[in-house]
Amino acid sequence: MEQELRELYQQVILDHNKAPRNFRKIEDASNFAEGYNPLCGDNVTVYMKIDKNNIIQDISFQGSGCAISKASASLMTSMLKGKTVEEAEKLFNNFHDLVTDKLGDKPDMENLGKLAVFAGVREFPARVKCASLAWHTMLSALHNKNEKVVTE
Repeated sequence: MEQELRELYQQVILDHNKAPRNFRKIEDASNFAEGYNPLCGDNVTVYMKIDKNNIIQDISFQGSGCAISKASASLMTSMLKGKTVEEAEKLFNNFHDLVTDKLGDKPDMENLGKLAVFAGVREFPARVKCASLAWHTMLSALHNKNEKVVTE
């Protein structure tokens, strides 16, 4: 099982890095935030359109970074479109617990979906910040904090 997850991880990372989903600026975004990882130079801006019912109508990102950073942002935007603010916060917590090894050896594949492929990141502490940069930036955008997120 572990070998299969590792191979899937590589395939998903490569696919989303080569052809990132939702890689664009939303011109009329209601929320946005910038994030920066000084360790490896990754930077990301997350744009969101949240309606009056707290549903994420649209979400996108722009920026530059390593394959893990870009793939994580791509998967995140794909999964959060159409979700409520509350569901986005819950998914953030689940993802953060996954990459920081708070879930142990058995990630909840059902709740995490494709995000479970990031379980391998926890073996490389420097890469955890790459995988989580877009997520921390999204959380800041979600609450319109208007501050630059820095993963240090």
